[in-house]
Amino acid sequence: MLLTVDVGNTNTVLGLFDGERLFESYRVKTDTRGTADELALMFRGLLSGHPAPDGVAVCSTVPAVLDQLTAMFDRYFGDVRTIVVGPGVKTGVPILTDNPREVGPDRIVNTLAASALYGGPCIVVDFGTSTNFDVVSPRGEFLGGALAPGIEISVDALAARAARLFKVELVEPRSVIGKNTNEALQSGLLYGFAGQVDGLVRRIARELGGEPVVLATGGLSSLMFHVCETLDHHEPDLTLVGLRLVYERNCEGATRL
Repeated sequence: MLLTVDVGNTNTVLGLFDGERLFESYRVKTDTRGTADELALMFRGLLSGHPAPDGVAVCSTVPAVLDQLTAMFDRYFGDVRTIVVGPGVKTGVPILTDNPREVGPDRIVNTLAASALYGGPCIVVDFGTSTNFDVVSPRGEFLGGALAPGIEISVDALAARAARLFKVELVEPRSVIGKNTNEALQSGLLYGFAGQVDGLVRRIARELGGEPVVLATGGLSSLMFHVCETLDHHEPDLTLVGLRLVYERNCEGATRL
C-alpha cells in the first residue's frame, strides 16, 4: 500500500493506493504548529483499519509542516520507503521557466499526472488557497502559468474590509442577478471567478496554440467545475495520482527520510 501526502496551505490530503487504484482519501486542515508527535497520532488514527504502508510519497508547499513530517516519518515510519518531491527527486518533468527552483512541487506533480492521463497540451487549473494555472506542453514539459488569489481569500478579504458585507456560503445562487446581499455576493464571487478562469484559460490557449485539454483540481474544483465554461475534466485527485507516479519513478532508489 502506498500512502501519498499533499500538504497545502489550507488543507492536507492523504491518499491510499493499492497499485494504481486510489481506494481511500482524507482531507484535514493544515496546521503549521503541529508537532511530529501530534502528526503521528493523526496519521495513525486515519490509517487504522488499513494495512501499514510500504511506501510514502510527499509534496508540501509549507516548509514548517514538511520539517515536522520529516521528523514524524523518521521516528514512527522509519522502515518505510519515502520520497519527498524536491531537488534530486526524479519526476521526468522538464521545467522550462526562468528559475525552476521557484516552482512549487505540487505544480510539478500536477504536470506529471496531467501528461500521463491526457497527454498534451494541457492546462491544469488548481482551485486551492491560490488559483494556479499550470501549462503543460505536448511533451510533458512544465511551461509556466499564472497565479491568482483563491476564492476563499477573496471572501475573507471582502468581509474584513467592507463594513456592511459578510462571509457567505460558497454555493451557486438562484440567478446571476442577486435579489439580496447574500445572493449578490455569491454571484459576484462564483461567476466573477468563473469569468477570471475562463478569460485566463482562453488567453493561455491562444498563446499556447492548438486545443489544450483543461483540467480542474483542488479543494474547490467540484464547485467551480460547474460554473466555468472552459473546464473539460474534473480530476480532484490529480496531485495524489502524480505523487504515485513520482514514487514509481523513484521507488528503487527510495530511502528513509
